[in-house]
Amino acid sequence: MELRQLRYFVKVVELGSLGRAALELGVGTSALSQQIAKLESELCARLLNRSSTGVTPTSAGLAFLHHAQLTLRQAENAVQAARRDRMSGYVSLGLAPTTASVLALPLIEAMRARYPDIQLHLVEMLSGYLAGQLNARQLDLAVLFQTDMAKRWSVMPLLDERLFVIHSPARPAPPGESLRLADLGDLPLVLPSAQHGLRTRLMAAFESAGVVPNVIMEIDGLATLMDAVRAGHAATIQPGAAAAHSDEAGLCVVPIIDAHVSRRNLLASLSDDELSPAALATRVTVAGVARELVRAGHWPGASLLDE
Repeated sequence: MELRQLRYFVKVVELGSLGRAALELGVGTSALSQQIAKLESELCARLLNRSSTGVTPTSAGLAFLHHAQLTLRQAENAVQAARRDRMSGYVSLGLAPTTASVLALPLIEAMRARYPDIQLHLVEMLSGYLAGQLNARQLDLAVLFQTDMAKRWSVMPLLDERLFVIHSPARPAPPGESLRLADLGDLPLVLPSAQHGLRTRLMAAFESAGVVPNVIMEIDGLATLMDAVRAGHAATIQPGAAAAHSDEAGLCVVPIIDAHVSRRNLLASLSDDELSPAALATRVTVAGVARELVRAGHWPGASLLDE
């Protein structure tokens, strides 16, 4: 038995006509008649007397009508209760600065649209620190890059990012529409410090390529680092998230094509049994927004792992 059938039956009794009820309900008369017949078959009772002038409820139909109306009212009350008590709560999410530059605002917009009663606390800091915050349960969720995750975490691979050389026209890089790490040994670089997951990944990649990078300064703040690049003090190597708005700033963005030079984004959280319903909903939203950004081409150099 379906609520739809109850609505159909109540409307037919109210209007005393299958034709008028079908018109008001926006269904065909034959389809409406079939649903009433199914209902009668399931109840093993005739609910309506049909005549050339219309329909009237049988004694069984009158008895059923009261309970059908009560059931429909209770269903509507359930809907209203759900709408009043929308998903709510407090959720803390950690993002590295590069990730925040492309993901934060679309995520905020999605959360405000879908879950306006969830209070979202965004924390922006280096990925290494985010892992510590997650371990200390000061965060519910975080987008991280290292693969040595704690066993008690729930980890969802999100995407892979290519890395790019970003430089000012005032500080030319080796020529070409793409570059390899082997081309970059003499290029002055500004990179994050060793506490940054990207720096660790880059140093391993340079070592694998047999290249000693020319790192002339370290800056852990993304905004200041990009200011230094823009001023022509050095070039940098960053993932696609950081490259997203570089063209608008007049910077040159060149992809690195070494097969092993990329950064995997992982959505890590406390274990599922430790997450609130609000945090679980936020985790689904983060993954969905990231996929939408990649598919729309708004996350440069990113590729989804399941496509």
